[in-house]
Amino acid sequence: MATSLKITQIKSKISEKQDQRDTLRSLGLHRIGQFVVREDNSQNRGYVRHVAHLVKVEEID
Repeated sequence: MATSLKITQIKSKISEKQDQRDTLRSLGLHRIGQFVVREDNSQNRGYVRHVAHLVKVEEID
């Protein structure tokens, strides 16, 4: 069974660069405390790496 990533926004995007804001929007995150569950693939890993300082990631089955 494939694993998934639970991605939670933990910091504000207000003072961040526009490309990082766009990455959060691409992940579906809009506010602090919100989380999304995404498939664990290289594209989503790249998104998470780009905004690693703004999100918390957990692997779930």
